[in-house]
Amino acid sequence: MILVDTSVWIDAFNGKPLRHVESLTEILSGEADVCTMQTIVQEVLQGIRSDSDFENIKYRFEGFPFLTLDLREAAIGAAQIYRHLRKKGVSIRKPNDCLIAHYAISYHLEILHNDIDFDHIARFTPLLIFKA
Repeated sequence: MILVDTSVWIDAFNGKPLRHVESLTEILSGEADVCTMQTIVQEVLQGIRSDSDFENIKYRFEGFPFLTLDLREAAIGAAQIYRHLRKKGVSIRKPNDCLIAHYAISYHLEILHNDIDFDHIARFTPLLIFKA
């Protein structure tokens, strides 16, 4: 199973011909299963402008396994990742990326992304990156 970050979904929905979008297309064609989580669903859906697109994309996400963790433990885990990287001199631009990374690490999943923050996180944590 692969956790697909918001950055990939946005590029895919915008029709960008990028390698990570091609990887997502291959994955969705049956190579592996995709899963999601609340932060990714929220980030994707909050950016949708039209009501019909919102409903269509929301429906698509309902078909993916949904990762769950204890919310308090997830918040603490994400904060620990953020603090650990800050001590290493790395600033993560979007704290939600630490939360997404915590879920991927907790479930031992690879993450498909187009966001340099995940590469920084992977350098100092057990985060697994899907090679697009």
